[in-house]
Amino acid sequence: MTTAHKKPAARAIADVSEGTILATVDIGASPERVFRALTTPEELIRWWGADEVYRTTEWTADLRPGGHWRAGGRGADGHPFAVEGKILEIDAPRKLVMTWKPDWDPGEPSTVTYRLEPEGDGTRVTVRHEGLAGRPESCRSHGEGWELVLGWLDRHLSTAPAAGADRFFLLRLLPPRPTFVADMTAEERVFMTAHVGYWTEHLHAGTAIVFGLVADPKGSWAVAVVRVPDEAAVRALEAGDPAIRAERGLRYEILPMPRAVFRA
Repeated sequence: MTTAHKKPAARAIADVSEGTILATVDIGASPERVFRALTTPEELIRWWGADEVYRTTEWTADLRPGGHWRAGGRGADGHPFAVEGKILEIDAPRKLVMTWKPDWDPGEPSTVTYRLEPEGDGTRVTVRHEGLAGRPESCRSHGEGWELVLGWLDRHLSTAPAAGADRFFLLRLLPPRPTFVADMTAEERVFMTAHVGYWTEHLHAGTAIVFGLVADPKGSWAVAVVRVPDEAAVRALEAGDPAIRAERGLRYEILPMPRAVFRA
């Protein structure tokens, strides 16, 4: 008789004497796909949480060393919570290091390191959470929490479309006038600087393949090529762009790419 192999579930070990947690899970998706799930706001809030425990409802991050990140949500009892910190290191899609300061823990910020390593046809995700020495209860509860989080991540990527099923779109950002790039006002420069930062975050996260300015003789415009699960995701990218939120006449043309070949 043969026994079917079952992938081990997410697991975590908390060393309360040292204040360190080590959690791991094997996921049947590429490191690039896992990294995007960990760093793309509109995707992360779909999987991080469960109604009977808590739900993450917002997540923002300036994905560069020194950049600030913040997550917010509500517990099963309806009470709000927040966790925030700074990005210390980012090496997509292999490593992400950040400080971790929850509003329910009065201690000093701790440090969380994600490592993503190819494992067969998938990825081994390892989380190392350290800096909780002297807080044994916090260490234990965070250990239980990371086991839940990695389980949610695994379940999300097991049921979400595979990376090969992602869709590609070309986004063309059209300015309000042909001379926009040359004669932007001070106000326009502010939201266009935020626009560049916004797309830089998505480039680091792997959602954007490329973005930049196109020097068209008839009037320059901006372009981005993105890889997302569906049209709803690309519409969320459009709506979140500071250039669109400013409501100063810029607009996107969004064109699907039925076939796309690129170098990862």
